[in-house]
Amino acid sequence: MTSAPETPLPSRAQLRRERSPEHATATRFIPHVQGLRAIAVLFVVLYHFWPGRLSGGYVGVDIFFVISGFLITGHLARELSSTGRVNLGQFWARRARRLLPASLLVLLFCAIVSALPFLTPTSALPAEMREIIAATFYVENWYLAFNSADYLALSGDPTTVQHYWSLSLEEQFYVIWPLLMLLAAWVAVKWFRGSRLRAAAIAIGIVSVASFIFCVIYTMTDPAPAYFVTFGRMWQFGVGALIALVPRLRVSNAALSFLLGWAGILVLLYTAVSFGRQTMFPGYMALLPTLGAAAIIAASNTERWWYPTRLLSVRPMRFTGDISYSLYLWHWPLIVIAPSVPFWGLTIYHRVALLCICFILAWLTKKFVEDPMRAWKPLTSRRPRVTLWASLGAMILVAATALGGWAANAPAYQQGVQAIQDVRDNPPACFGAASILDEACAGQAPSTILPAPGFAGADSPDEPQCFIQLNDSRAVSCEFGSDAPDAPRVALVGDSHAYQYLATFATIADREGWSLTTYFKGACPWNTTPLATAGSFGEACTDWREGMSAALADNEFDVVFTSAISNTPYASAGYDSSFDAAVAGYRDAWSTMTDRGIPVITVVDNPGWETDPNKCLRTHDASECSSPRAERLPENDPIRDAAEDASGVTLLDFTDVYCDDDTCFPVIGGANAYRDQDHLTVTFANTLAPQITEALKNAIASGVS
Repeated sequence: MTSAPETPLPSRAQLRRERSPEHATATRFIPHVQGLRAIAVLFVVLYHFWPGRLSGGYVGVDIFFVISGFLITGHLARELSSTGRVNLGQFWARRARRLLPASLLVLLFCAIVSALPFLTPTSALPAEMREIIAATFYVENWYLAFNSADYLALSGDPTTVQHYWSLSLEEQFYVIWPLLMLLAAWVAVKWFRGSRLRAAAIAIGIVSVASFIFCVIYTMTDPAPAYFVTFGRMWQFGVGALIALVPRLRVSNAALSFLLGWAGILVLLYTAVSFGRQTMFPGYMALLPTLGAAAIIAASNTERWWYPTRLLSVRPMRFTGDISYSLYLWHWPLIVIAPSVPFWGLTIYHRVALLCICFILAWLTKKFVEDPMRAWKPLTSRRPRVTLWASLGAMILVAATALGGWAANAPAYQQGVQAIQDVRDNPPACFGAASILDEACAGQAPSTILPAPGFAGADSPDEPQCFIQLNDSRAVSCEFGSDAPDAPRVALVGDSHAYQYLATFATIADREGWSLTTYFKGACPWNTTPLATAGSFGEACTDWREGMSAALADNEFDVVFTSAISNTPYASAGYDSSFDAAVAGYRDAWSTMTDRGIPVITVVDNPGWETDPNKCLRTHDASECSSPRAERLPENDPIRDAAEDASGVTLLDFTDVYCDDDTCFPVIGGANAYRDQDHLTVTFANTLAPQITEALKNAIASGVS
């Protein structure tokens, strides 16, 4: 009779691996949670592809936070209950092997693409480099918070890695959360002789309530950074965590599970469709998607095929959930880069094709990067510190690649800066607006585009301290030109479409011996009608207007010039429409000057584009980048209507400079007119100086007739 072979004793490495969260007990795969991942990533991706069609799709990120809180807390709880501890090294090493390979691959791709001038404008390279490094070391959310970026704004030129803010926040959660649970468990055992998991649940509950209160208050007072700040989002992880820690929150009753699951799905669909950039978010409004996601997770009964838990578990949803991480990583860089690719466009067919490419790349990354690296023996068979040191080395490599891209392009960047200054100081003959407005320039426009399409984004006014943004309501003024007591005094007032003329007005003031005073606030025109924007931004605009109006009333100006974007959302209360409210508000604001005998000059807004036309100009002939006039110009500009028959108000209209009867052009007389999708370059604005100067001189001489 032969004896059975002895089972070898496990090695120390095996024991360490067995104590990791995923191996504490058998990990339960929950199919409908993968389906919920699919909903989350599809919301975000569709929102980025078609923001006008799914205006609240950004709530997909909030769904991810709830899922992460549920799953990670479940892993930690199983280890804590079975071993009485959490092996932090193993936990962090497994998170690194799970998340970093795909993340760093996409960051490396972005670093390389950012260094290629034909795909990324040279003017954008400093911002790309800084944010790639911030994303590599998982502090992108704090970088954006400190720079007061507005994630929900639909204008401007975001970098290829802006979406890494949520991944940075999650990584910070993976560091903080196990420490919080361990501290709670230690306190329970040391002082109260109680259950570790009960103590963890209480601690998480307290942190979540504090985080939610902080989130609501911070969103009301400063919503832009509140979107990114870590502690303002911890409560969403906490909601998922409590479902994992409190068994009674997981509903197995068939009827209740059915109702709870479908209610959660309907809530998520409602938020995705009805929320938008005007929603005060995150704040208390984030409760809806957070609780909707929590309801779906809690609805655990899968008894019938029509239950939401079963429908979310079908193969297409599970597949999308499986690739959701890589799909989230890839989709945004491709959206940013695609318009700069030769022979690519922005038609519906191009967008659908790009969406398919995103899915293919996500699947390939999951299959050949994510899954292999999770089980790569050179890392899994060694101590956790090997994984962590290897991760740090890979992160340094990505950061070095970004810095190398900057070093290679720094000379071109400096040349671009100098080229802008040169064309401002010595513009060519018949350049820009002169090619249309000067009869002697007919057919003599320069052929070279200045500034170059790759650098137009940097051709903006150089006085950011004069431009008030977001929730800042200070009526900040800046002074330019002559300080002589008898110098004619000019005021330049308005939003970013007034700020775009600052350099031009400063030059005029220096040349003519005038004194120039400016008051600017982003997205806040000089108008007495309140904005339709709710919350602190709308209140800040109202406060800024009051302070600015008081400053205007305390000074004696010879003329006030104002400009504003035409599509600002105004409250319509008391009027037939928001357009009528805007017209009345402009007239009311201007009358505070004209009633004192101070003339007002205003200008019809310039065309706006669907996306920055420089993306087209970098890869196409300028003639291919024009657009139908009906698509670029608003049907009605309230400034035009407000100025009509208004005493003491002069209206300038350069529409025929930007467009002919049928078409609007991004390049006018060799001048690159736009630095982004709706703001003029300083170079082009300077070519309007003769007409602006003449209007100012006439107003100063004539006053209010």
